[in-house]
Amino acid sequence: MQKPRLPAIEYIRGISMLGVIGIHVGSEYLMNPTPNLHLVALFEIATRFSVPIFFFISAFGLFYNMDLKKPFSYRDFLRRRFRTVLVPYIAWSAFYILHYTFLYRDTMLLNVKEILKYLFFGFASYQLYFMVILLWFYLLMPLWIAIIRRVTPANLTLILIFQIVFNYWSSFIFNPYGIENKYLNALMVNRLNYWVLHYIFIFILGGWLAINIKSFLKFLKTNQCKITLFFLGSLASILCYYYWLISFRHYTPIQAINTAHQLCPAGVVYTIGASIFLFMIFTEQHYPECMNKIFSFLGRHSYFAYLAHPLAITYLDRIVARMGLVMNAPLAIMFYIATATLAVTAASLTRKIGDKIPIINKLTIGVYKD
Repeated sequence: MQKPRLPAIEYIRGISMLGVIGIHVGSEYLMNPTPNLHLVALFEIATRFSVPIFFFISAFGLFYNMDLKKPFSYRDFLRRRFRTVLVPYIAWSAFYILHYTFLYRDTMLLNVKEILKYLFFGFASYQLYFMVILLWFYLLMPLWIAIIRRVTPANLTLILIFQIVFNYWSSFIFNPYGIENKYLNALMVNRLNYWVLHYIFIFILGGWLAINIKSFLKFLKTNQCKITLFFLGSLASILCYYYWLISFRHYTPIQAINTAHQLCPAGVVYTIGASIFLFMIFTEQHYPECMNKIFSFLGRHSYFAYLAHPLAITYLDRIVARMGLVMNAPLAIMFYIATATLAVTAASLTRKIGDKIPIINKLTIGVYKD
């Protein structure tokens, strides 16, 4: 029997897309040697749930629509998922390689070895690494099914502990730069671009909650105050860490955001808090119903906007540079609004064109009419 649609999944996609744009606009704002630290915190810290929550809702969607009692067809699963992720990934990678080759007159990007490296790590554009990790999650799907079939709250806690310890080791202890073999060195230096272990807990959590959907929805309904307090506490924790790094460790803003990120212990907890809180907000919907149209619109076009927004940032940045403007706080806010507006508008227009020319939707967002 078809399970009821959960709008929260679509709405979270839209919010996450806006958060990712915030992170990347924040990187532009940090070109200012004296940025507003609070605006940096908004762009770069409060949005840190945005990438890992994509893995949460991806797993949730996969397992919500899966019957674990039935045999799993790995071949059919990969065929469907490769159409929705691998095809757009290759298409967008090819587009960005050609685009930056033309823009910067850098023919090195057309070297076969460079192209293969860019495809393996997601180097064609800085947001594409997410798709690489997602593809690795798909390739390992039988493992996730076996784990989620057996997972309990107790061993889920153990996985969380492993996640925090592993991410801390990978982010702050492991030093790959002494590895002499250039291929192994490249694999280790760029491990954030393809190691699924960095996000294993949030993925498994999403899948586990999906197969226990009735209990999860009941939990959301009866624990709204606790969920909200946990979210606010987790947000306060990562913000305090950021301000502590700046105020007491005398980190620069760039050093601080490269430390207080989604893989640090506070970031892992914040991701959990944001995932559950947003799911609760969009499930219980204690807000004007008219806002659902906005959330639905953002969610519907989040995939394309996520993939295309670096183009908006690139050309808006060139306009700002030509005008000789300094990226101050008001300009950064306007830059963000312009980037998000352009990305979502382009997504909407392209989707409409793709409805008439299906190959466009197939290549850009993996949507098929059949």
